[in-house]
Amino acid sequence: MTPSAPGRKGRGWLGYGVMAQRYGVAAAAEVYYGKTLAELTLAESAVLAALPKAPSDLNPIHNPIAAIERRNFVLRRMLEENKITQAEHDSAVKERDYATLHSPPIELDAPYIAEMARLEAEKILGADKALTGGYRVITTIESKLQQAANAAMHSALQEYDRRHGWRGAEAKLEPATLASPDEMNRSLESYYPVNGLIAGVVTSVSSKEATLHLGDGQDVSVGFETARWARRYKTEAYTGGTPSQFSQVVAVGDIVRLQRLADGTFGLAQVPKVQGAFVGMNPENGAIISLVGGYSFGISKFNRATQSARQPGSSFKPFVYSAALEKGFTTASIINDAPLVFEDASIDKVWRPQNDNERFGGPTRMREAMVTSRNLVSVRLLDAIGVRYARRYIQRFGFSAESLPENLSIALGTSSAPPVQMARGYAVFANSGFLVTPHLITKILDNTGKTVFDANAPRACRMCPERLEVELAKQEAERAQAEANRLAGIEEESSSVLPASDTAPIKTASGLVLAPRAIDERNAYIITTMLRDVVKRGTGRQAMELGRTDLAGKTGTTNDHRDAWFSGFSMTMAGSAWVGFDDFSSLGEGEFGAKAALPIWMDFMRVAMEGQPEEILEQPTGVTTARINGSSGLLTSSGDGGAIMEVFRTEDLSKLGTSLGTTAAKTESDPYELF
Repeated sequence: MTPSAPGRKGRGWLGYGVMAQRYGVAAAAEVYYGKTLAELTLAESAVLAALPKAPSDLNPIHNPIAAIERRNFVLRRMLEENKITQAEHDSAVKERDYATLHSPPIELDAPYIAEMARLEAEKILGADKALTGGYRVITTIESKLQQAANAAMHSALQEYDRRHGWRGAEAKLEPATLASPDEMNRSLESYYPVNGLIAGVVTSVSSKEATLHLGDGQDVSVGFETARWARRYKTEAYTGGTPSQFSQVVAVGDIVRLQRLADGTFGLAQVPKVQGAFVGMNPENGAIISLVGGYSFGISKFNRATQSARQPGSSFKPFVYSAALEKGFTTASIINDAPLVFEDASIDKVWRPQNDNERFGGPTRMREAMVTSRNLVSVRLLDAIGVRYARRYIQRFGFSAESLPENLSIALGTSSAPPVQMARGYAVFANSGFLVTPHLITKILDNTGKTVFDANAPRACRMCPERLEVELAKQEAERAQAEANRLAGIEEESSSVLPASDTAPIKTASGLVLAPRAIDERNAYIITTMLRDVVKRGTGRQAMELGRTDLAGKTGTTNDHRDAWFSGFSMTMAGSAWVGFDDFSSLGEGEFGAKAALPIWMDFMRVAMEGQPEEILEQPTGVTTARINGSSGLLTSSGDGGAIMEVFRTEDLSKLGTSLGTTAAKTESDPYELF
């Protein structure tokens, strides 16, 4: 069902909220009358029989007069068809209707999740059994964290909306309607609350105050201080000046939204047009801990957390950098941050990738390029390792081949992915390199309490005895294969790029299901140290307000500011936040991932990490630290004033000061056009 305007009631079977998740006549009987079908009176049955023609218009709670008129029509037709007697008809017509909402109260506001659970249960059990069999579905959602995700999303989108101005009243009532409180109440019935934003009619306005009539019959005063944000919207890039009086914002007869403030008073608000999505995931087993698919399920049921395919921008760079590490680059490798021009003969055009600030840093260490999100370094890295190799490697994070462009633009995040996929990819870094499977349902019980479905989701379980056995067997197999390749003269491309069959979960004799290894543990550790630096001193440094040193992540912003992202993790939680418009229009100049999306992730992680001690992954075997010169990336002594400590795979230390640390940037014979 699609409302004609934000907050308008649509043509749904049973409306919104709790009722939106109830299906069938039996459910309607319970919702409206608190009865089974067998317990309904003839009159009540006629009310429900009338509903399918116009579910919202004939809703007996919201539109009792229309519902009774249609009920009586149904009864008359039943009499004409000899389905009931005249006496039964007359008695039913006289019966007073007592329809009220009998649904149990909402324990958790999670409509996108409820719909996901319904669809998944139908896949597991079959549509008929799922809806009529009395099954109990147990999900992976944690109520407290879902509430945190809801609040974070609503707050961030409303804040964005305020930054871009006041779009005006949702509707305007005629003067004659304003003369009657009952008429105003009826007019407001079709504007349901949206995430706490309630509708009201402006009945008077002065320079410093406005009075509004609400649908429950009360009149409230709203101070102008709550409306100073309401600069007139022009475009996402431009607004009018700050208003100096309330009459510049609203007029008598306007239907506008109000938000209850912390002190109990009301402030001016509006329903955002911008959308967003967030997924919080347990990196150990892929359990979806929280999910928000948009600002309001009532306005739009499209689940952007799972169904959207948006460009992740620079938040995709960690996957490219991981591929580069596997190919032999190190965090100390020097890559030239300088202009590039690529010619495309097929379209007779050139591609000139740019950094966001259109500035160039020259020779740059790989770690610093990640921290400062240097686009041109990413493009050069990808060109050096090869697009074909990178696409194969990145698929090990769960991305499909179809979502990955077959060109260098992949370095700038021109692939397509929903937030749930980005959270899954970042979970690989958080859990030391394992590909977990996102899932929402953990168990399904029948009406006797018997388990009929158990997800038994694949786990990283990096310290389990079964995992250690698998890892040792895998290492032995790789050594044997490497020796066979050496004897046959076959050059090994990369030990981490394995056949697709090797990405399947591993079932152990004990019944434990292990997630497949996606990337080397050392690779995951080194990328994580880089992403912690992004938070500590890079584009994600605002997250340091959380007061923790164990958080890692990356911002992302696409061309023309169409998409804003932040994806990040701790050892116990991975999360991805996205903000944008459904029509792919611009968010406006300056709306980077750090400004639009990072606050969602932060507000969620503030709750998720509350009371948890800081936990930083131990440095794995085969990783060492060494002192390098911060400018050259070469090994140096403690007496060097420019010395810093850096982490490397042990075997990469021998490359420093020889070939890779100086020629990876191709600065001596750069094949690209420089200007």
